[in-house]
Parts: sequence; structure tokens; C-alpha cells
Amino acid sequence: MHARTLLAAANKQLRVERTNEDMIELTEHPIDVAQVIEAVASPAAGAVVLFLGTAREETGGRRTASLEYECYAEMARRKLAELADDALGKWPLAGLRIVHRLGRVAVGETSVAIAVSSAHRQAAFQAGEWLIDRIKEVVPIWKKENWADGGGDWVHPGLDASGARRGETSR
Repeated sequence: MHARTLLAAANKQLRVERTNEDMIELTEHPIDVAQVIEAVASPAAGAVVLFLGTAREETGGRRTASLEYECYAEMARRKLAELADDALGKWPLAGLRIVHRLGRVAVGETSVAIAVSSAHRQAAFQAGEWLIDRIKEVVPIWKKENWADGGGDWVHPGLDASGARRGETSR
């Protein structure tokens, strides 16, 4: 049997054995990065790719005090599960784990962790990049930048200040 066919068959079996609850998590607690990596470890994996989104201290020339994340939890879990299923269908992954923080996140802390494992690095890199891009586009998790000067702004990567999608006019 061809190696790609074997990986596809193993990937289908993985989806049966692991539930979406094993692959996705929303939490108000600091993310345990070692646990995220451990969750995707597999003897079938020759590559593990980890993406960490962290709270940086400056955005657009303004000093950040902290971030706050809120979400519509039921829909966020559903969208994250859909993205996990889509990624498993697009790439021959051995493991996948997404953890997103909610609540207050201090500068330097991790706000999102995405780990994927695969037999080869190309699939793992592609899946990881696709997942973070899609999470920012479609999952109802909202970020507020709390500024050091006391102000704050809610941020959505696909919207401009008027609430219209970038490149469209607001109606």
C-alpha cells in the first residue's frame, strides 16, 4: 500500500478514536504548552509544529497593559471543532490540539496554542498556519487591547473601525 494511502487510512482512524473535546479547549487558565505538545505526540509523527500566539507589549505604537478575550462559547467550540475536522481532512495529521485563552492575558503570556503532528513537516506547517488564519477569521472570539494609558479597544482582524469587513464599505 502506498505511504499516502496508509496515512489517509490512519488519519480516518484517528478521527474515530479522538473526539473534538480532546482536540480543542477554551480556558481561563494559563496554557500548559508541554501538555499541548504531548497531546499530539505520536509514533507516526516525524514532525510536530507548535504555534503560540502571545500578548505583546506594544501594538501600533501603543503600550499594551494586557489583553482580554471573550467569546460565544457554544459557537466558538463548534467552529473550532469544524476547523479541526477540516484540517484532518485536508492534511494527513497524526495529532491536532487547539487551546485558546479567555479572560485577562498578561503581556508575555500565551493566548492561543496550536499543535499539529504529521509524518512529514510540510503537512504540519501548512495545517498549523491554516488553522491560526481560519481561527482569526471565523471563530467568535473577541480580543480587547487594554492600553497602559488606561484606554482599551476591541479588535477584530477582519473588520475596520466602522465594523465593516476590510475592503468593503459599511452599510
